[in-house]
Amino acid sequence: MSHEVEAFMQEVIGRDPDEPEFHQAVHEVAECVGPLLDRHPEYRRARILQRIVEPERVISFRVNWMDDNGDVQVNRGYRVQFNSALGPYKGGTRFHASVHLGIIKFLGFEQMFKNALTTLPMGGGKGGSDFSPKGKSDAEVRRFCHAYMNELYRHIGPSTDVPAGDNGCGGREIGYLYGQYKRLTNRFVGVFTGKGIDWGGSLIRREAAGYGTVYFAQELLATRGTSFEGKTVTVSGFGNLGYHAIEKLNELGARVVTIADEDGFVHDPDGIRGEKAAFVRDLWTVHRMSARDFAERYDLRFRPGKPWQVKCDVALPTATENEIQLEDAQQLVENGCMCVAEGANMPCTRDAVRLFAEHNVLFGPGKAANAGGVAVSGLEMSQNSMRLKWSRAEVDDRLRRIMKGIHDLCLETAADFGKPGNYVVGANVAGFRKVATAMLEQGLV
Repeated sequence: MSHEVEAFMQEVIGRDPDEPEFHQAVHEVAECVGPLLDRHPEYRRARILQRIVEPERVISFRVNWMDDNGDVQVNRGYRVQFNSALGPYKGGTRFHASVHLGIIKFLGFEQMFKNALTTLPMGGGKGGSDFSPKGKSDAEVRRFCHAYMNELYRHIGPSTDVPAGDNGCGGREIGYLYGQYKRLTNRFVGVFTGKGIDWGGSLIRREAAGYGTVYFAQELLATRGTSFEGKTVTVSGFGNLGYHAIEKLNELGARVVTIADEDGFVHDPDGIRGEKAAFVRDLWTVHRMSARDFAERYDLRFRPGKPWQVKCDVALPTATENEIQLEDAQQLVENGCMCVAEGANMPCTRDAVRLFAEHNVLFGPGKAANAGGVAVSGLEMSQNSMRLKWSRAEVDDRLRRIMKGIHDLCLETAADFGKPGNYVVGANVAGFRKVATAMLEQGLV
């Protein structure tokens, strides 16, 4: 680590010592953009790096709601509005017991560059709560969402901040959140994305994150003259992103052999397709079941640990941050994995990413490979503004072209900065440059 990066990281950690995920995300960017700062000294003079890691606004609030027993529950809600240089703040809403301010800052920081890579006019933000919908009744989820929106509505709007869903916040939760926003403001506007198709949502939005990750990985494989046809793929999560990645992988001729949750994973050597894939679609959202339940239903083996111990050609981590540690990366390399594309936000540790590079494993970082969801969110915003609805084929085509554009931009930028084939450098430098230039042109704001 250079002296400049080390000194910078000491400042960041000193200000917010209890936010390791945020530090990890900042460190990755800081390590990559040194040559860009050398090429553009005006960024250093304007202290863009120091400014870009500070959110423009952090909103924290109490959420009081009543459970089915009539007992009052108290949660914390957050919205971090990180950067609006390129457009209104845009980013998901995570409902999970692990949520704290550092997690939301990390996600918002990553979102800023991810959104920049799509070329759509969106800034970066993120929100959420330490509330978990798991084990709650529909009525409890609805009461929580209404209470959460009672505070948040003051800080969002179609030209200010446009939230979406994330882990724990799916179509049901977005419906409750949007309904309360509409009730409080008496306005029917595109303030949320991921809405229902009949009330302002976009076709392909639900599928977008999973499809987008697969499209990006498809471009990665093409640089080696190959495709998904006949490839064995391991997938971790089985939520919205994981299922739609599986759906698209099956369509492209791959064989998906795992799904997983926090308790372990299911290995299906024959491939998760047909009826089994259809059941994965509803495994959590409808049935509220686990990976173990899936294994029992189809007489498959449920194993403790992570799916990365299973031999594969391609790995798609789609669950959560840092799910692939160094030892997992070593196992993947030893098993002959040739490509890893991050469907989740920062699911690979820095050591794991370094090992992939050392062994010439194709690697797509999350801020590039995971941009499909927010790309179609941006397209949903466009449709809402025009009071139009595009066809499924048109949205899917736009998504595919956006993901190819992100891939090509990362590849070209990496080569331009002396790191050919390094998508981490390419994504970070390309995203940073776009946000930094906008900040510089807008003055000291």
